[in-house]
Amino acid sequence: MPLNIPDDLPAGEILAREDIFLMNRSRAVHQDIRPQHILLLNLMPKKIETETHFIRLLSNSPLQIELELLHIEEHVSTNTPAQHIETFYRNFREIKHKKYDGMIITGAPLGKIPFEEVYYWQHLQEIMDWAESHVTSTVYVCWAALAACWHFYNIPKITRKEKRFGVFEHRIVKPHHPLLRGGDDVFWAPHSRNGDIDPKHIHGHEDLIMIAESEEVGPYLWTSKDHRKIFVLGHAEYDPQCLQNEYERDIQAGLDIKPPKNYYPSDNPSQSPLIRWRSHGNLMFSNWLNYFVYQMTPFDRKNITK
Repeated sequence: MPLNIPDDLPAGEILAREDIFLMNRSRAVHQDIRPQHILLLNLMPKKIETETHFIRLLSNSPLQIELELLHIEEHVSTNTPAQHIETFYRNFREIKHKKYDGMIITGAPLGKIPFEEVYYWQHLQEIMDWAESHVTSTVYVCWAALAACWHFYNIPKITRKEKRFGVFEHRIVKPHHPLLRGGDDVFWAPHSRNGDIDPKHIHGHEDLIMIAESEEVGPYLWTSKDHRKIFVLGHAEYDPQCLQNEYERDIQAGLDIKPPKNYYPSDNPSQSPLIRWRSHGNLMFSNWLNYFVYQMTPFDRKNITK
């Protein structure tokens, strides 16, 4: 089945060139199918780029997905045209009365800032609390995973001087877990973050299940026991050029930054990146949609409760 996106969303044109099956709203309304309603809270500065990354992953599913875009109202984006925000995004006041089968909260480049000093922290806390009774399952990505662990479990964030930057090997520590069902015991995923978390806080918590981690960069994937909160401390959604663009940006900014590890062959930036995380990202998000959105959500979303 296709992923149903707003008419004229820029990601549609980009992904059509990749032969990804998408359907605009005007066509989808004529299909007698109960789509899965997914809300994407986009905290990243380059919103069009991030939308495209997640739409690409969500489209790799037999389910029909209807995507709605949400932004933090107080935040004025300097990297996304205002017209794009006005056309395609909603604010929390506009959607808080609704219920959703699933939700994704993206990362944000805020790893060095204490949560309470993030100017929209209270607003984000309100959204996270709202999701507990209005969303069947929520995926918290990278910085959002750290923010949610602090908010719900009082698990502190560790701030790193040198960021985790590159593509790293991970190992499944919870065999047969549905999120990685059909995957390999060892897989690769990108990281780009200054925030970290001590694995003992996850392993020792009665409500959390560690699913996959890395000897080199630590925890990667864990969930609450009811699977209504999914934490991904990495960027399986990244496209092939993301880490290269970040590396070039930091070089131009005069930062002392090493090339992303395990990204270029022989770690040589003059060579084209080696992409080895695409299958993992597609599998993980397809499994999330199947096992913890489609199979867990009530047919009538009004029956979603805490």
